[in-house]
Amino acid sequence: MLSRLALRSEVFRVAPLCANAVRTTQTKPAVATTNESIIVPGFPKPNGQPQPNPYDGPERDLVNFPRMVRLEEPAKTRYLFVPEEWFEVFYKKTGVTGPYVLAAGVTTYLLSKEIWVVEHEFPYVLATIGLFYVGWKKLGTSLAAFLDKEIDEYEASCNASRKSEIDGLKETIEHQKTEIWRTEAQKHVIQAKRENVALQLEAIYRERALQAYNQVKRRLDYQLDLANLTRTVQQRHMVNWIIENVLKSLTNEQEKQSFKKCMADLQALAAKA
Repeated sequence: MLSRLALRSEVFRVAPLCANAVRTTQTKPAVATTNESIIVPGFPKPNGQPQPNPYDGPERDLVNFPRMVRLEEPAKTRYLFVPEEWFEVFYKKTGVTGPYVLAAGVTTYLLSKEIWVVEHEFPYVLATIGLFYVGWKKLGTSLAAFLDKEIDEYEASCNASRKSEIDGLKETIEHQKTEIWRTEAQKHVIQAKRENVALQLEAIYRERALQAYNQVKRRLDYQLDLANLTRTVQQRHMVNWIIENVLKSLTNEQEKQSFKKCMADLQALAAKA
């Protein structure tokens, strides 16, 4: 009876501690924030803010009760399978020896009440524990690496579509930036076209101005040539008219005397030569 009463008091004392331990594991924000999760977050809104989770109501306290996420690394343990958090819970109540005393008391109770019967097959239990320990030492690292590799491949396959879509959106953004840059260059192209049109108009104006100059010069040259030709004709006509009048005024006697005078002059010149 005394053992049953001690067991009842021990159970009643340990139960709230275990509940506190479970509550601390669920409400420990440092573990959830320091370890990355493979849960893919929602795509952001156009304004850059994340989308609200449809599973979280408006009265959900995410500060004191955050959503559980899967840890990438396992929690610390002692003796291969006992969580470190269980020992930390006993430290505040009983000190360092609390969990060991509890384990020894539970074991003593199980053996004394013959709930855990030690029979001739009990060494097989110890042998099995030894085999598990040896297997953990020999194959634990390689098995953990293999499982981690499988998890990484599964995570990569889950995030492949998301990553490809993000890469496609980044390429679209870069393409849009290039198109914006090309659009900004259109004003320079339009300015260059305007300058080309202005140069073409200037060239046409100069060409037509040259054509007008040539036409005016040709007409002025024509008037100058016409004036020179008129003056030449007038001079020739005046000379011919004067010669004809002079010839008409000369008589035969004067012609003979002039002829003799010319012959005499020629003979004088020949004698001098």
